[in-house]
Order: sequence, then C-alpha cells, then structure tokens
Amino acid sequence: MFDAHIQLPEPSLVVLMGASGSGKSTFARTHFHATEVVSSDACRALVADDENDQSATPAAFDVLHCIVGHRLAGGRLTVVDATNVRPRDRSTFVELARKHHVPLVALVLDLPTTVCLQRNQTRTDRTLPVHVVRAQSEELRRGLAGLGDEGFGLVTLFDSAEQVAAATITRRRPVPSTPATD
Repeated sequence: MFDAHIQLPEPSLVVLMGASGSGKSTFARTHFHATEVVSSDACRALVADDENDQSATPAAFDVLHCIVGHRLAGGRLTVVDATNVRPRDRSTFVELARKHHVPLVALVLDLPTTVCLQRNQTRTDRTLPVHVVRAQSEELRRGLAGLGDEGFGLVTLFDSAEQVAAATITRRRPVPSTPATD
C-alpha cells in the first residue's frame, strides 16, 4: 500500500525525478516554498532569457549546481526540479549531498507515459516531441532499482496522479545529540 505521507529530514537535498509532463514543477509549487526549489528551467531562463533554450542547458546546470551547493552549505532544505532521469544527471547532486552531509531524497513521479504525453500536448509554454517524453520515461524506469546504490536514503515512488495528489509532506529536524556526561 502506498504511504502518501512523506517525512523529510531538514535539511536535505530533495531530487525530483520524472519525465516531462509528470508534474514535478506542480508538485514542487504545492509542497515547497518557492525559495527552496531550484529549477533547471528557471536557470535556463537566467542564462539565456528563455527557459526552453536547450542550448543553454550546460550553463543552466552550472548555475543550478552552484545554487544547490550554496543552499546546502547554509543548512537549507533544497529541492531540485529537473527531469533527473539518468544516473549521470543525478551524480552531481549525490556528490553535493555527501559534501554537505545532508540526506539525499528521491521523489520519483513515474506516471504512465500516456499521462505525461497528454499533459505535454496541453502545455502552452512548450511541448516536447513524443519520442523525447517516451525516452525519458524509459530511462527513468531503467534506473529506479539503483537509486539506493546511488546514495538516495529515502525514495518515494508515485506511479499515479492520484498518489501525487494524495501526498503530504512534513519536515523533521534531526534530534540534537547530547554530550556524554561522566
């Protein structure tokens, strides 16, 4: 049975994963403060004045990784909003979480490809070719079993829009350790 309640350690690095149209950005807006979410689209807009300019992707991810690193260094919960469907896409986030000693959390929106394609077609800001969305979905599913091996300590998999809609998130601060007394 799916547990719709997610307890996030705070701070942590939350990596949203899913094909285009799976609802990652909507999920992020619903459950996190705008300042906590670092979006690849927003970073593309920062470096190229166009969030759809795929030629700006390398520079956008340089900016995104820099922001994530600074937020984690400040002890802030940070959410990455990007497809993150391949292990190599996630590897820098794994390194950043380790460097800053924060838990690494995967929130995977593995909705049916048909749902992602339907949503993609109704977008007004951009649509991706069908083969791109299908490839993203397939790549995501190929790597799901290895998320724990990559370093993700908490993995929540949503496989339907109903599960996504039912999700609730609470945050928990670590319990401070008390010094030993003699």
